Amino acid sequence: MSADQANQIAVAVGADYPVDEDALRAAIADANLPTLLLALAQLSGERRWLEDPYRPTMPRGLDDHDSAGLDDDRQAEVREAALRALIEWRAGRLEPGPELAPGEIAERLAISLSEPVDPAYGELLAEEMGAIPRHGKPALPPQPKQLNALVIGAGMSGICAAIKLKASGIAFSLVDKNDGFGGTWLENEYPGCGVDTPSHLYSFSFARRADWQGYFAERAQLADYFEDLAAEHSLDQNARFGLEVTSARWDGDQARWEVELRNRAGRLESVRPRILISAVGHFNRPSIPPIAGLDEFPGPCMHTARWDSSVDLTAKRVAVIGSGASAMQVVPALAGVAAELVVVQRSRQWAIPHPNVGRRVSPGVQRLLADYPFYGAWYRLRQFWRFGDRLHPALQLDRGYQDPDYAVNAVNASHRRFLTKYIAAELEGRDDLIELSVPDYPAYGKRPLIDHGWYSAIRRADVELLEGSVGAVEGNRIVLADGRRREVDAIVLATGFKTLEILGPIEVVGRSGQSLRERWGPDDARAFLGMTVPDFPNFFILFGPNTSTGHGGSAFLSTEFQVRYLTELLAEMSNHKIRCVECRPEAFDDYNVEIDQALSRTVWTHPRVDNYYRNAAGRIVGTSPLSYLDYWKRTRHPQLSDFIIESEEPPLDER
Repeated sequence: MSADQANQIAVAVGADYPVDEDALRAAIADANLPTLLLALAQLSGERRWLEDPYRPTMPRGLDDHDSAGLDDDRQAEVREAALRALIEWRAGRLEPGPELAPGEIAERLAISLSEPVDPAYGELLAEEMGAIPRHGKPALPPQPKQLNALVIGAGMSGICAAIKLKASGIAFSLVDKNDGFGGTWLENEYPGCGVDTPSHLYSFSFARRADWQGYFAERAQLADYFEDLAAEHSLDQNARFGLEVTSARWDGDQARWEVELRNRAGRLESVRPRILISAVGHFNRPSIPPIAGLDEFPGPCMHTARWDSSVDLTAKRVAVIGSGASAMQVVPALAGVAAELVVVQRSRQWAIPHPNVGRRVSPGVQRLLADYPFYGAWYRLRQFWRFGDRLHPALQLDRGYQDPDYAVNAVNASHRRFLTKYIAAELEGRDDLIELSVPDYPAYGKRPLIDHGWYSAIRRADVELLEGSVGAVEGNRIVLADGRRREVDAIVLATGFKTLEILGPIEVVGRSGQSLRERWGPDDARAFLGMTVPDFPNFFILFGPNTSTGHGGSAFLSTEFQVRYLTELLAEMSNHKIRCVECRPEAFDDYNVEIDQALSRTVWTHPRVDNYYRNAAGRIVGTSPLSYLDYWKRTRHPQLSDFIIESEEPPLDER
């Protein structure tokens, strides 16, 4: 946020912003001091607030470090100064300090966190906090009708694309198989459902939310966020729901896609957009294990992504099959509700403790996030660093490390020791559970999960953890592969999604007549920058292959990078009268060779790791080996030299 933006807020809030010192003091009493110091230094223009004796100490673990490590007197001094600065600014007697250069932003963030932040991140950090624009409106002339787009999917990526296409003046329509906006957060309603990324990072940089109720938001408020965002931008004017795309075929003569849609009644229709954008994501097709007899189970059986809220599991014997992200949330939510809970764990997970799990965001902090200049931007930036590229080095293979079975590098080994001690402490006195819980692969070999009460739940007397896989269902019994049997009244499938089937059942046929499925096979999707493929002109994939970040952070970040790249490319097409662009094979090949080589140096390819990123041949398909900084650089501006260009033919009277 610039000084001008801060002044605009001061004018906008006007008389609606009550100058109530007691209320403001109460709000500031709840402030996170490292963030407040950053905001105060920028609002007052006084850098001294980031120097001794106010300089924050290093936080422990993932704690927000609300006190900044300052004694009570210093904390009180900072809070009082912050209150005075806010009152003076609100009264028009304080001019905010000068805008910060990108290098200064990186430097101040490093001071706040008491750890190094590479100055190379400066511009990315400046974008993330809104100091420089990320999504400037492309300089497009009035759009001809033929430059229109169809967006498939109304989840996170689809909403972002729709908002930015609308801002660019590009005609578009959006379709989704569901009945509304939200994607994953519309479909998933299981007990305990929520996000494993801090709430204040799990949003678009251009649409930060101040009123998150929890530091890790629950599903209902996440769904509200997307619905509110769609309403704010009137996306319903461009959206149609209850429609599933079945196929898309490129018409080279007309340079358009012939897209077939099917409604729930089975009625087919077709549309012919110039641009086709897939925003279907990875987490929308539940993976149902092929368990013999499962279809004949006499009781309720449901996947977490297809939850039936009419089913009451109170006092029932419930089997939960799976131990991944959704199981880590649903098991603690069902423990104590079900009479008995049997959890079948095929593989063990590393779960990270976070002090903010279950913590509510106070009204005072919500007010600061909304109204204190620069506070919300700096708080988000702290989360961006601590949950993002800070972890990236710990996932890189050090071929000289002496104990490669244990960890991939020294930092990774320290994380493993910490997490192992955490498991032992949580399960103290239950050696049987400790033996079943400590993974035999390096930390972060699978997606890092947050502990939402998993270890507390599995040590309960009414919860049984079984390691193995379900081989069959016989009547009301689940039968493990080793013959163990348990009688249950209901089955919950926490078995994840068909993440390797990029685009799911949609048949996409390119210029040559070959489909993407034929090119990729069942589980080996590849794309240039994760977004575009040779032989498929004017077709773009958001959150495509090798774009999910396995080291943490937020999917919103890479989605924004991709959407900016796409809208700028469309602007280039309009400005240069280009009717279609097609990724050059050499650009595609070079990029994917580089990605595979980088992946080979990560923890995800460790021989003991089996995760949903890898296909049958062992190749990592879903996850990117790149840091946020690297991917940001590559997608910052499209290069037409990466594409085969086909220009519009001039009208006959101009030839």
